[in-house]
This record gives sequence, structure tokens and C-alpha cells, in this order.
Amino acid sequence: MEALSEQYWKERYQKQETGWDLGEVSPPIKAYFETVENKELKVLIPGCGNGHEGRYLFNKGYMNIYLLDFASEPLDTFYLNTPGFPKENLYNEDFFSHEGRYDIIVEQTLFCAIDPNIRSRYAQHLSKLLKPGGKVIGLLFNRSFVGGPPFGGNKEEYLTYFSPNFSKVKLEDCYNSISPRSGSELFIQLEK
Repeated sequence: MEALSEQYWKERYQKQETGWDLGEVSPPIKAYFETVENKELKVLIPGCGNGHEGRYLFNKGYMNIYLLDFASEPLDTFYLNTPGFPKENLYNEDFFSHEGRYDIIVEQTLFCAIDPNIRSRYAQHLSKLLKPGGKVIGLLFNRSFVGGPPFGGNKEEYLTYFSPNFSKVKLEDCYNSISPRSGSELFIQLEK
């Protein structure tokens, strides 16, 4: 599928076709991290794009942040615009090839960008990347789209992917989405 290729995403960034990019940290993710006290946690943001969540966390004193994206362009831009961020914490690679162990994984836009036929594989790999007791937090669309990406879905579908791979699965209507996405997002918390 073309949307899964590195070239596809590279061209989207070069043409500035990044409608998913809010230009800032997503309010629900920001609100979640405002409740987290331990800034030593190891955090992965896969499909990070321009890295607004990563920049926010770094500026709040989190030092163990790792950003991953298939396209190199947003990672290069992030590095240039985030003085002091360690370059070795940026991964230009396929999420499914990534190895590591994390306390928190932030799901912002990756799930809706991948082919729905590999969502079970995605859930399995998320679980593999978490330390015991680790969490996945973030947002998923709770609506359908024609074509894609983005690819939509609903709570019942998502439970089929996540329930077999996590000990705790919480999917709730998101109360603090940005207004264009109000009523169409779920806030997720998955625990290994």
C-alpha cells in the first residue's frame, strides 16, 4: 500500500500536506502529562511528525524522550528547532522494525495512518515495546473516513486489537479535543 511507504510520507511533508498537524501539542495529551510527576520516564512518540508533543515534554524537563518517524523531514526540522535535544533520540525508521522498551508510548497519529489490515500487528508491537506496567496513551478517531489515510474506526473495533495485548484497556470519549475533532476522538489508556 502506497501510504505505508517512506516515499509517500516524505512527499506529504515536502508538499506540506499535513492536515493532521495541529501546530502544537494536542490538548488531551498535554492534559495527561500535566498529571505525570516522574520526568525520568522513558517516552516514545512513534509517527511523531513535527514532534509538537516531544518538544512540549522536552521543554517541561523530560529527558528520556524518543521520537520516531518514517519520514526524515519532520525529524530534521524538529532537531533544528529544538536546541539541546539529543539527536540520538530521533529514529528515522519503520515503527514495526523499532526495538526498545518504554514506560509510556504516545499515540497521536500513527494508528490512523497505517493500513487497517495491520492494526492487530500494530497492537502486538506496541505491547512488545512497553516495559511491564508501561502505558500507551493518546488519541484515536471514533468515526469513519472515505478512503485514507486517515483511516477511522470505533471503540468496538479497537477493543478487538488491544484487549488481547494489554491487561487494562480504557477507551473514553475525549472531552478536550480541539473543536474540529470534538465528538470524534477517543482518549486511550492501555496498560501492559
